[in-house]
Amino acid sequence: FALPKRGLLVYPGADFTGRLKVVDIGIPSYLLEEEKISDHVLRFESLSQSIRVREPNSHKGNYGHVLIIAGSKGKTGAAALACQAAARVGAGLVTLGIPESLNSIMEKKLTEVMTEPLAEAEPGFLGIDSFETIKRLMEGKKVLALGPGISTREDTVALVHKIMEESTIPLVVDADGINALSLDLGLLKRVEVDMVLTPHPGEMARLTGLSSKEVQKDRITIARNCAQQYGCYLVLKGARTLIAEPDGSISINPTGNAGMASGGMGDVLTGMIPGFISQGYDISTSTKLAVFMHGLLGDLVAIERGPVGLIAGDLISEIPRVLKAFMEHKLPSSLASEENCQMDWIL
Repeated sequence: FALPKRGLLVYPGADFTGRLKVVDIGIPSYLLEEEKISDHVLRFESLSQSIRVREPNSHKGNYGHVLIIAGSKGKTGAAALACQAAARVGAGLVTLGIPESLNSIMEKKLTEVMTEPLAEAEPGFLGIDSFETIKRLMEGKKVLALGPGISTREDTVALVHKIMEESTIPLVVDADGINALSLDLGLLKRVEVDMVLTPHPGEMARLTGLSSKEVQKDRITIARNCAQQYGCYLVLKGARTLIAEPDGSISINPTGNAGMASGGMGDVLTGMIPGFISQGYDISTSTKLAVFMHGLLGDLVAIERGPVGLIAGDLISEIPRVLKAFMEHKLPSSLASEENCQMDWIL
């Protein structure tokens, strides 16, 4: 009644939730407002209202430039997925900083993305000598995504720390970027720009000193405490991904499915978040749009093609279709059908 209950939405309670309907029983809205409720569920109806329609007389410069530092020997796919996702959600330009010996590979993989070969500690791996080039690359960029497939070599970790300490633009940090950060948590207090961290439970465990099981037992409290303590935006990935903000608020994401448990999904999300930031959406809105849409893309593919064999590239190819649905404030019919919507109030 009145509002959805947290235990019905997050696991393990969600295992026992069937079709969920929220019914108005006459509680005055002002009473709910006075409660200052800090936990919310992401909804298509409200998020679609935040999507802007492009002006006819606009150009790529109006939609920002994303810088992505990612990839290492054996992990070029992570860099490619992040770059493609940033471009697909609407970033005007995307530049990838990549170890110089891998640059030719990325120039073949990425047609629409610019690449910048960076100095290596050894072939295929970035080191501290690339920092000055990266610092120059930050000029004119709206946001920097750091970490997918970058490796946890000592030289690379030193570079990640240096970038975080001296970045002049907002940061989105994922994967090996988070692993590097976990080796010096004091960095979180020294970063002077807005930052989004996107850990999965294992990475969150390394950030907090807890085990993955302990993280999973109390995801909301742990995510909230971390975001408040360090003044960052934190996306704790998993079934019912959470977004924790510096003010202590929590957003629960109802989209996504088990078919998305495959490699590269996090790299797509890491590209989507800065792709929205570059277009001028604030950090909170960008993160919510990306997380909700990321799960919705997975749901769309799973419903139409089946969940087994779903891969990260499937999501990227469907982004324009789902963006169009957001701009039209109308879900694709397969997602909106009653049989596929267990929580009709999220729409």
